[in-house]
Amino acid sequence: MVDTTPLTRAVDHFADQLRAAPQSRLQRGAAAEALAVARELSRRAQLLEEPEAEPREMPDAGMFAAADQITVAGHDLAVVLRSADEVAEAVGLVEEARKRAGV
Repeated sequence: MVDTTPLTRAVDHFADQLRAAPQSRLQRGAAAEALAVARELSRRAQLLEEPEAEPREMPDAGMFAAADQITVAGHDLAVVLRSADEVAEAVGLVEEARKRAGV
């Protein structure tokens, strides 16, 4: 079994920073960045679980839900990852999104 702790820590850290961010920062793009990476993590999880099915897009539930969405998507992906390389790639996606979000 692969250790997915780095991924769950990365998404939890990003989510905590989003929850602590002022509304103005969320409006300036942090929430949109979080939603974009949450959608990508969700897409990857769906493709691993059901490779023959078309992935469903995570809906935009609003800027105040972005932290929860990245948490759910990241933890869902962590359950289905199969290699340390996949974990490292997902962590990289989350860390780059967090930097772009400015939180």
